[in-house]
Amino acid sequence: MTKRTKAHSAMPGFVKPQLATLKSKAPSGDRWLHEIKYDGYRIQLHVDHGEAKAFTRTGLNWIKRFCVIAGAFDIPGQAIIDGEVVVVHEGRTNFSELQADLARGDQDRLLYYAFDLLWLDGTDLRKMPQVERKRILKELFDTHGLEAPVLYSEHLVGEGQQFFEHAAKLKYEGIISKRADAPYRSERTEAWLKVKSVHKGKFPVVGFIKDPTGVAALYLGKQEGKELVYMGKVGTGWSRTVSSQIRKQLDTVITPKSTLTQPIKKPKATWVEPKFFADVEYRDITSEGLLRASSFKGLSSK
Repeated sequence: MTKRTKAHSAMPGFVKPQLATLKSKAPSGDRWLHEIKYDGYRIQLHVDHGEAKAFTRTGLNWIKRFCVIAGAFDIPGQAIIDGEVVVVHEGRTNFSELQADLARGDQDRLLYYAFDLLWLDGTDLRKMPQVERKRILKELFDTHGLEAPVLYSEHLVGEGQQFFEHAAKLKYEGIISKRADAPYRSERTEAWLKVKSVHKGKFPVVGFIKDPTGVAALYLGKQEGKELVYMGKVGTGWSRTVSSQIRKQLDTVITPKSTLTQPIKKPKATWVEPKFFADVEYRDITSEGLLRASSFKGLSSK
């Protein structure tokens, strides 16, 4: 391992995480490192001579939920690692599958992608450049032969937008771009940038929830062959004026029963004939077949 000057301070407790700033386009140039944005739980793993803690983004110790991962990070000394716990489903990380596994207490499919190293054997690494911290992290993996379920998060240098477009085609959540020369700072910074993939679709409106002047949410469907299946709801993306306009249009096609092939129980729903279509942006489709992180963009009659 590379020689480092030992710090006299004790190993810190939970370190407030560095957060990324959302951008519409990835940066270019060789001073940036680009990583896949994992769709999971941000976990800060603390290893101290065989003892381990697993802190969430808000500082809760979830070691019982992630004890298998902590046990796989088998090193003799001290380390504070920043990373993401995920479940890979159909070739990419899937947050809904992760939530389902955690609800069952099942750790068999959990993986931990380590992407930063904040502390190692008495040395605080946070003031070191990002690229150096990653080099030492990779060295840690190689020296101790660390293997799944703990994985080193690879990165590419430069060509950020091309990397993002490739990630979007593969239906990843997006990418994180990090300044190679930047230290670790416990706040939202422009040294870490995130670019998210957005999916778009047009879905028939099958119902809505009223509010005093318009709609509070729209229930959406999708035509699959002869069946009209439920796709979830959207409740953001409109102004009061647009909400009122949506309500006026949907009031013309109200029907007493759901037109979905498999009716669902929604006590607050006002059902409508699927004559209007919502243009929606969304991040993903969950394992239950529902839209995730959806936002309304417009309403049309075809």
